[in-house]
Amino acid sequence: MWRNMNPLADFDGLRREVDRLFASFDAGVAPASRTPAFLPGEAARAYPLLNVYDDAEAVYVSALAPGLDPEKLDVSVRGTTLTVAGEKRHLEGVPREAFHRAERGAGTFVRALELPCEVNEAKVTAEYSHGILMITLPKSDKAKPRKVSVKVA
Repeated sequence: MWRNMNPLADFDGLRREVDRLFASFDAGVAPASRTPAFLPGEAARAYPLLNVYDDAEAVYVSALAPGLDPEKLDVSVRGTTLTVAGEKRHLEGVPREAFHRAERGAGTFVRALELPCEVNEAKVTAEYSHGILMITLPKSDKAKPRKVSVKVA
């Protein structure tokens, strides 16, 4: 029996699934099998670990990233996406074969995070101190809460 088939609807469903997959990458949440890790196959997780919070004036991102060279960090904002990239170097002078256990990862990393609102890209600042990367992203005027006065009639 012939049923009403619509090939375009099938492609639309596929497109939605692909969009959902890419959205998970944009939000910094990758499927476990694709999560970037320093030790492939062992406790794969995103790096650096982030805390994100905001107030009326700015969005703040605190990244736990010990042992990095601040000169090699790349922090960028495009639209509502923050990207932190860099490299965590291997220990100097110790051959990799000499390790009995290696839990401190090394290598390049890229972490993208979708911000909760629009920010003023020109005023973003980043400071690295004691293994913590602190990024301050001032909110755009459109994203700041606006007080509306109420007139008494």
